[in-house]
Amino acid sequence: MALAWDELTENGESTRVDTSKWLLEHLIEAEDTNREMRSISHQMKSARFPLHRDLAGFDFAASPVDQALIKKLADLSFTEQAHNVVLIGGPGTGKTHLATALSVSGVSRHSKKVRFYSTVDLVNALEHEKHINKPGRIAQSLARLDLVVLDELGYLPFSQSGGALLFHLLSKLYEHTSVLITTNLTLSYN
Repeated sequence: MALAWDELTENGESTRVDTSKWLLEHLIEAEDTNREMRSISHQMKSARFPLHRDLAGFDFAASPVDQALIKKLADLSFTEQAHNVVLIGGPGTGKTHLATALSVSGVSRHSKKVRFYSTVDLVNALEHEKHINKPGRIAQSLARLDLVVLDELGYLPFSQSGGALLFHLLSKLYEHTSVLITTNLTLSYN
């Protein structure tokens, strides 16, 4: 195309060349936009969000959440160094909403790759993977992402072996893939 373009411009047909250049530029721009939209759509489906949530729908006035910090986290720049985020609060405080909204922002505005899990569902998948003698596949696929969201850690109990599998997965992701955890558990020090 570059060589053909040079030939056209050398022949001196400026009106047709200018029109063709305008048309080609707009077609290429439309193709780029279309590819970007398809990529975002694919990443949104791959993330498997429970519901679509965004920060505009979160009521910061009714929550003790640090709005400035949440807006800073929304670009998911913390994933560039594989840092992690933990959202702690009681039922109904908006942890899942915020985790989803941060992730949606990362996918739609910053081309991040995200996977959202209910922690119990992930533990069940890890146990199933082990049961069918194919361990490590989930870890391999999650290690290629920017962020893994584990929703409601501690909300429902799981087996000790499931906890060990989850710990093993998190150790595989450590320093490679960011993890965002929502939980109602609080740490106490004696």
